[in-house]
Amino acid sequence: MIKHSTTPRAPSSTAIKTISAASVCMAAALSFPMMAMAANVAAAVAEMAAPAADNAAPAEAGAELAGAVAGPITKVEITTRKSRSSVALSKSDMQKMLPGINPLKALQTLPGVSFQTADPWGNNEQNLSLFVHGFSGQQLGYTMDGVPLGDQQYGNYNGLSPQRAVISENVGNVILSSGAGDLATASTSNLGGTIETFSSEPAMQRGATLQQTVGSHKTSRTYARFDSGVFGDGNRAYLSALHHEARAWDFAGRQGGDQVNAKFVNQGAAGKLTAFFNWSDKIEPNEDSTVHVAGETSAPYTRPFLFPDFNAALKYLSPTGATPPADGNNYRNYYSDAQRTDYLGYLKYEANLGESTTWSNQLYYHNDDGVGVVAGPIGVAGLPALFGVYYPNQNLKQVFGGSGYATRTTEYTIKRGGLLSTLRTEIGDHQLQAGVWLERNRSSAYRRWYALDVNNPSSPYDRPTNPLITQYGSTIDNKVVQFHLQDEWRVRPDLSLQAGFKSSLQFAEGQFPVQPAKGAIANGSLALPVGEIITKKWFLPQAGARWDISAQDQMFVNVQKNMRQFVTYGGGGASPWSLASQPAFDLFKSTAKPETSVTYELGLRSNHPVEFGPVSAIDGQVNVYHVDFKDRLLQISPTPVLLSIIGGNPVLANVGSVKTDGIDLSGTLHFGRMFSFYDALSYNRSKYSDNYSNGANVVPTAGKDVPGSPEWMNKFVATLNVADTEFQLIGDYVGKRYATYTNDLSVPSYFLLSLGVSGKLPFMNGGVVKNARYRVNVSNLMNRDGSLNVVVGAADKTYNTFPIAPRQGFLTVTADF
Repeated sequence: MIKHSTTPRAPSSTAIKTISAASVCMAAALSFPMMAMAANVAAAVAEMAAPAADNAAPAEAGAELAGAVAGPITKVEITTRKSRSSVALSKSDMQKMLPGINPLKALQTLPGVSFQTADPWGNNEQNLSLFVHGFSGQQLGYTMDGVPLGDQQYGNYNGLSPQRAVISENVGNVILSSGAGDLATASTSNLGGTIETFSSEPAMQRGATLQQTVGSHKTSRTYARFDSGVFGDGNRAYLSALHHEARAWDFAGRQGGDQVNAKFVNQGAAGKLTAFFNWSDKIEPNEDSTVHVAGETSAPYTRPFLFPDFNAALKYLSPTGATPPADGNNYRNYYSDAQRTDYLGYLKYEANLGESTTWSNQLYYHNDDGVGVVAGPIGVAGLPALFGVYYPNQNLKQVFGGSGYATRTTEYTIKRGGLLSTLRTEIGDHQLQAGVWLERNRSSAYRRWYALDVNNPSSPYDRPTNPLITQYGSTIDNKVVQFHLQDEWRVRPDLSLQAGFKSSLQFAEGQFPVQPAKGAIANGSLALPVGEIITKKWFLPQAGARWDISAQDQMFVNVQKNMRQFVTYGGGGASPWSLASQPAFDLFKSTAKPETSVTYELGLRSNHPVEFGPVSAIDGQVNVYHVDFKDRLLQISPTPVLLSIIGGNPVLANVGSVKTDGIDLSGTLHFGRMFSFYDALSYNRSKYSDNYSNGANVVPTAGKDVPGSPEWMNKFVATLNVADTEFQLIGDYVGKRYATYTNDLSVPSYFLLSLGVSGKLPFMNGGVVKNARYRVNVSNLMNRDGSLNVVVGAADKTYNTFPIAPRQGFLTVTADF
């Protein structure tokens, strides 16, 4: 159940209270038609609702596994000591949405969060779309157990996704700070807030868990974990493994991989030692997005790959290697995938230096070896001109194996390590905290082209070898230093003030050991840029207050300034090392500014038992915010598709500001222990303040909405418990989204339902088997279609989309031993 308290606790760095991220304004949310349907469900079960009762206590770490398929209904945890909106989901609630779900996808039930991706788990990173309060996913900060995960760009350069950093079934909880993140967060990209993922603790009792999921499109997900229990002098540990396989819903691509986690904890009077290790090896089939243009009538719903039918791929092309003219930009590739191998580990010691003083030090290291692969026709997107530079006056079809296809890779490496050190102490009514984050990241990106042999075609599940062309190769050495200092002053028992600042410094140097051949860069430049950019922002302040109005009500206010450091990637994207020439880089270095934002938040948290017919309690939160976003960076390119293949953006420049206003309202109605209804309504209006020039014309973006981010969203979770069976219906409404910077094109709203049913398997319990249970999950229950996420890349007239996947069903069986 949902448990909520706003009563202040004794100071503790880990004190988290359970609260519903809910609203006291349920009437507004219930005005939606879908809410009316849920209200009818509530009325239907009202007569069965049990009297009000105390909520169950949150599960201990050792019991988290048992809650994966059957546990308390949707709950949101909040650190009520914070002066900003900071909400979380427990492991139980995430795993009930779908066992193995990406923690980021689980957040889509929270207000203000828009998340879309091609597969039900949210694992596919190439087509992932995330917006929080109008900020895109690359403008947020991400950590796992405090370790920085980078900015989540698909082109790896400074981190890895949460589901690659830790097995999703081992996630203890995930915390979203939707406006402003903690000053101590190790991130250089957290303009719009932070998402913190935490791995679960080893259990206190020895035991094992096995979990198997099967379902649509040949899904098989196998998870196993062994907990040692307490041994020796305060030691405990676990070892866990995962194997996942599933077929893409619209073509014969196989998603899958293996992952291993190990965690060790020693808890003593002197402090706590934690060691964590993660290995992840996975392959994801990438989807091709559908290209749309103004006035279109025949854009396909999907663009499935031709693999593994190589004969069909050969017949698809003309004898000269041309794609069908009717397909235009929506031509079909043979295959595409993302291959990623990651090693991540950390060692952390939290020392108790005194009764109220702790010093935490954490060392971490991450190694990534990845490759993005596309096997596609050689006659598209300007490739004949590019290949002609390397093979002039030759038969390109023969050069690339006689099939009419070539295999393109972007090959990534990351070697990064760092230190997080934080000192916390109390002096009278003041809680002081100071810390530093240091990281050195050496990354590389190489673009290579390989033949696709007509007599021996390659597979997306093998890494290509023996390239014909190494188009470019970049290396970037980046050093980050971040300090923070903050104070929480308890002015009186019901009022606390918080203030502090952080400093963010970045020292980045990029080189191109392999430069493109003369004529291989779109604008005629002879070389991609090299050089160093140093960015220092010494004072990024934060101030806030928290007032406990009563034992059930709390108000908070917060103001915070954040900055996004320049992207340090040499393979494309909004990075100065992806500019097309050295003069363009030098101009950027002397004139460009990092993006900054100032976020203002005001909110109210509330929790009240009531006696209103069948309603036994209501709890919630309302959060109003305003953001001033300055110095927005934009890639200005007349042919972004072409340039993404050839390399080099002609312009990367600051193009003005964005003003954002919004409100999140969410709440839970409790009908005794049998039924609860959670609803989250959000409104966000993010508007460009300025026009910009593309070099030839002024692009009229002033007053236009930020594309890709919906104004209106509404989510609900209705949970019914009957005997030992739980039924959960989840609704997700996402409003209209503009698809271009000038708002001349848009995609319509969608509303999706998903269903979960879980219960015990008493016939399996007995002997060594304990707590056997099942869970059935159905996504897209009504089998709707439409545009799931929109890819924005142009000022007007064109955009791309990925489609809504059809209805899919999954069965999970779990048992403890």
